[in-house]
Amino acid sequence: MHQRSFHYAWIVVAVTFLVLLVGAGIRATPSVLIIPLQQEFGWTNAEISGAIAINILLYGLVGPFAAALMERFGLRKSICSALALLALGTGLSVFIQASWQLKLLWGVVVGLGSGMVAIVLGATVAERWFQSRRGLVVGLLTASSATGQLVFLPLLAWLVSSQGWRLVTMFVAFIALALIPLVILFVRDRPASLGLAPFGGEEVIVTLSSRRNPAARAVGALWNGLGQPDFWLLAGSFFICGASTNGLIGTHLIAACGDHGIPEVRAAGLLALMGVFDFLGTTGSGWLTDRCDSRWLLFSYYGLRGLSLLYLPFAFDGGFFGLPLFAIFYGLDWIATVPPTIRLAEKSFGRENAAVMFGWIAAAHQVGGAFAALAAGSLRTGTGNYFSAFLSAGIMCFLAAFLVLFIGRSGPSPFWGASGDKGKGTAGALQARES
Repeated sequence: MHQRSFHYAWIVVAVTFLVLLVGAGIRATPSVLIIPLQQEFGWTNAEISGAIAINILLYGLVGPFAAALMERFGLRKSICSALALLALGTGLSVFIQASWQLKLLWGVVVGLGSGMVAIVLGATVAERWFQSRRGLVVGLLTASSATGQLVFLPLLAWLVSSQGWRLVTMFVAFIALALIPLVILFVRDRPASLGLAPFGGEEVIVTLSSRRNPAARAVGALWNGLGQPDFWLLAGSFFICGASTNGLIGTHLIAACGDHGIPEVRAAGLLALMGVFDFLGTTGSGWLTDRCDSRWLLFSYYGLRGLSLLYLPFAFDGGFFGLPLFAIFYGLDWIATVPPTIRLAEKSFGRENAAVMFGWIAAAHQVGGAFAALAAGSLRTGTGNYFSAFLSAGIMCFLAAFLVLFIGRSGPSPFWGASGDKGKGTAGALQARES
C-alpha cells in the first residue's frame, strides 16, 4: 500500500513531544531552586537533594505502572491526569514553609506526575503508531524529554533571580494546565480509532483495551523480567545512565558552578547548550538504532560519557575549552542511550511487552538518578566540593560500557542484528506467561 504523504501519527508525535518537553522541564525545575531555598529557609543541600531524590525515584518507579495504565485507560486520559498532577504539585508549592512540604509536593506529587509523562510515554506512542521508523521516533521523543530538562532552565533561572522562586512554580503550573486542552483535542489512543494503519504499515490493527489490573500487569512483567539476564544487564546499565545524567549533572551542575563563582543564569545556559546538542545527539542515536547494533552504540555512548565526566572537574577554569566544550561533548551523549536500550528491550521481551518492560528498566534509571542526587549532595556537604562525585560517575560509566556488550548473548536465541527481527527466546517466554 502506498504510504500517505502525511500520517496522523506525526500529530500525535508533535503533541507528545510538547508534553514530554514540559514534563521533563518541570521535573528538573528544583535544580534552580536549590540556592534560593537555602537562602530563604536555611535548608542544607542534603535536605533539598532529599526532595529531588524522591522526585527522581518516583519519576522512574511510576513508569511501568503508567505504561499499564495507558493500556487500560488509553493515552489521552493518562496524559491529562499526569498534567493535572503536575499543575497541582507545582501550584501548591508557593505555600511551602517546611522541608517536608517540599518533599511531599516536589518529591511525591510532581514525581508521580512527571513519571507518567516520561520516556515510557514516548516508547508507547512509537510502538502503537509506527510500524517503521520507530527508532527515529523514540529518538525524537527522548530528545524532547531530556531537552526539556535543560532548555527551560535558563528562563527559570532568570525568573528566580529577577522575580523569586514562587513565580517560577506558578509559571510551570500554568504551562502544565495549558497543555491539557491540546491533548484532549489531538491525541488519540491508537491509529485504529481513526481507521488508520500504523505509519509504515498496511493493515489497520484493532487492539482491545486491556482488562487487566494495571498494577498486576506491571508487577507480573517485572516478575517475568527478573528471571532474564538481559533484564539485569539493561537495568544495571540504565541505573548508571540515570546516576550520571539526571541525578548528578541535571541536579548538581548549577550548584557546582556556584562553587566556582559562576552565576546561576550562566550555569543554566550551559545546561541549555547541552539540551541543544542533546536534541541532535539523541535524534541521531534513534536514526543509528534503526541501522546499527545497539550494543555497540551503548558501548560508545557510555565510554565517551565516562571520559567527559573525568574531564569535568578540570573544566571549570578552562575558558572555552572548559565548560562550553564539556557542555557540547556531554550534551551529544546526554540521553542518546535511550533508543538503543528500548530496541534491546523490544528484542529481549517482545514488542507487545516492550513498553512495560522498558518502564522497569527506566525505573532503574531513576533509582540511579535518585541515588546520585542524594549521594552527590551528601558528598558536597561532607567534602566541600563535587570532585569525588564526578570521578565516581565517570568510573561507573566505564562499567556500564562493559556490561552492555553481554546483552542478548545469554538466551537460547542468537542476538538479532540491526534489521530489527525479533527472537523467540525470552520474548516468547514472556508473552506466553502474560497470556
